[in-house]
Amino acid sequence: MDIDRNRYFMFGVILFLLGLQFRLVDSFVLNESSTRALHKFAQSSKIADNNMATNLYVDVGAPRKSVKPPNWVGFVLLTVGGVMSLHAMVLPRGS
Repeated sequence: MDIDRNRYFMFGVILFLLGLQFRLVDSFVLNESSTRALHKFAQSSKIADNNMATNLYVDVGAPRKSVKPPNWVGFVLLTVGGVMSLHAMVLPRGS
């Protein structure tokens, strides 16, 4: 698949809007199924604490996990998206 001007521009716009969302939102609250999936992923790592109490706590009904992304993620996505969108403007038109 060849990346032409329109796809390059759209990818830049999507990254820009995602960066805007990361800058405007303070934290994201995951639902129960996402919290369980995150727990299973962390459980498979060697660093995680795999004891019976933690597993029972998540299985019974753990509170929803809140994810707070760092501030620099929004700035990076805004910058990369803006540069990609502006760069798409100077690319030659495809035939």
